[in-house]
Amino acid sequence: MTIARLFVLLIFLTLNHVNADEALIQPEAASGLTAKPGWSTEHFAVAAANPLAVEAGYQILKAGGTALDAAIAVQMVLTLVEPQSSGIGGGAFLMHWDGSAMQAWDGRETAPAAAELTMFLRADGKPLTVAQAIVSGFSVATPGVVAMLAQAHRQHGRLPWSALFQPAIELAERGFPVSPRLHKLLIAEQALRRDAQAGGYFYDAQGLPRPVGYSLKNPALAEVLRAIAEKGAAAFYLGPVAADISRRVQGHARPGLLSQADLAAYQPILRDALCSEWLQRYLVCGFPPPSSGYLTMMQTLKLIEGRGGLSRQAMPSDGLPGVSWLHQYLEASRLAFADRDQYIADPAFVTAPAGDWRNLLDEAYLQQRADLIGPQRMKQVAAGRPLGAQLSHAAQAEQVEYGTSHISIVDAQGHAVAMTSSIESGFGSRIMSDGGSGLAGGFLLNNEMTDFSMSPTDAQGKPVANRAEAGKRPRSSMSPTLVFELVPGTKRLLMSLGSPGGPAIIFYTAKTLIASLAWGMNLQRAVNLPNFGSFFGTAVLEAGGFPSATSTGLRALGHPVVETELSSGVHAIQRQGSGWNGAADPRREGIVKGD
Repeated sequence: MTIARLFVLLIFLTLNHVNADEALIQPEAASGLTAKPGWSTEHFAVAAANPLAVEAGYQILKAGGTALDAAIAVQMVLTLVEPQSSGIGGGAFLMHWDGSAMQAWDGRETAPAAAELTMFLRADGKPLTVAQAIVSGFSVATPGVVAMLAQAHRQHGRLPWSALFQPAIELAERGFPVSPRLHKLLIAEQALRRDAQAGGYFYDAQGLPRPVGYSLKNPALAEVLRAIAEKGAAAFYLGPVAADISRRVQGHARPGLLSQADLAAYQPILRDALCSEWLQRYLVCGFPPPSSGYLTMMQTLKLIEGRGGLSRQAMPSDGLPGVSWLHQYLEASRLAFADRDQYIADPAFVTAPAGDWRNLLDEAYLQQRADLIGPQRMKQVAAGRPLGAQLSHAAQAEQVEYGTSHISIVDAQGHAVAMTSSIESGFGSRIMSDGGSGLAGGFLLNNEMTDFSMSPTDAQGKPVANRAEAGKRPRSSMSPTLVFELVPGTKRLLMSLGSPGGPAIIFYTAKTLIASLAWGMNLQRAVNLPNFGSFFGTAVLEAGGFPSATSTGLRALGHPVVETELSSGVHAIQRQGSGWNGAADPRREGIVKGD
């Protein structure tokens, strides 16, 4: 975000009584646009956020590996080359299709056993802001991605586990060129410099970030990955690596709670995916709670569908949504986010509305909600009560969420992965572990604890569903999505997609589905389409993407409007005839590759 745009946003927030710390802060700064051509392949494809990671996945697929095998190789390289977004110090949600069965693998982080309801309250009883909580040991939750990938590999891997780590190990030892995006983010970052391990790795002796093209070696990460490759996930959750993680968290200037016992006790969960028919010809499948992404996105899509906003005729000739359509979309999303803030949290700790999460997508209920959308912006939006659901929790106050990375893969057998992984904020908690090796580099630890509500109750003392509790998984917006085409008697895999972006993930993924499947756009064009959404009750449009008449028209309907960078990172693969069509977001460094 430019200084000028930031100044305008802060003025807007002041006039509208919004806390600047809780404003729409992008998970990662924008780093410009790079035109992407779109890609066509015949047999398989891999799409991810960095060309080096894509190449690793491509080589695994070329060697006969499965989509799951390739996802592991891609994630390990992303830990090295895109450390600000995801890695082995964080967690992930993975959707997997093996040609006949759908699985939803939950590798979300968990709160330490010592976590308490009041852990984010100050001495005066008021909650910390998210920004205050992030750079601290107590923002670190138990990482889950390594354990989840190991368990999924036992079911769906074809190549040896150890082989999947070799691309990342070799790159870490040989060095990788610092990308323009990583360099730009390091310039803006301040707290990372204060961590002794991270500061010496990412910055030189004068405190300057490693320049673009600098060959950055990471011997500590190579040692950790080699141990995991040889000994399995236990090498991460037990022994020297676990001891170093715990030591750095508990020994931080603002100490945290994560212990070696928390790491040793971590278990991934295999959940039932949620699937809904959409536009009468597609089946859209996504992740259940603790992710809020799928349910919130599908509520929005179905509310718009019910109002006729998803027909081919609704697509404007220039491809840009107009004022009337955006008004309906923004109002629909506000209704969906109200339900999200009221109900969605870790299902081990809260009960779904009327006993089933799918009740949030009940047709009669959504029609009642759609009827609330009028010609002007609603002044207040509250959660509904699907099938008479009890309001046993308080609605969570909106708070900033941060970033992720997304991987989409289809292998030669037509099996597919959609995996979104995260360390939460850009560069996570800004705590780096060397795994106890004593070598330079390592991996960054997450700050996923700040995905819990900063306040455990509302002003009346009613509990918030997504409050911090021992062993709980924080609510997420990650939305890994698999789409199927409904054909007589069966369904056929059509698309794998997702995006980074904190709560904006929901909007980025929905936009891509609407533009490609409802409006019939080419997939790359759909990804390129300017982003839009509603945050904290404000309509947010991607800067430079819409004519001034759009903002003027929305304001006339009562919408506060902010125009700013919306740095999505959509990676998508769609069936095209007998092959595949891939798209990568021009706002980031990703590509698609396949044969």
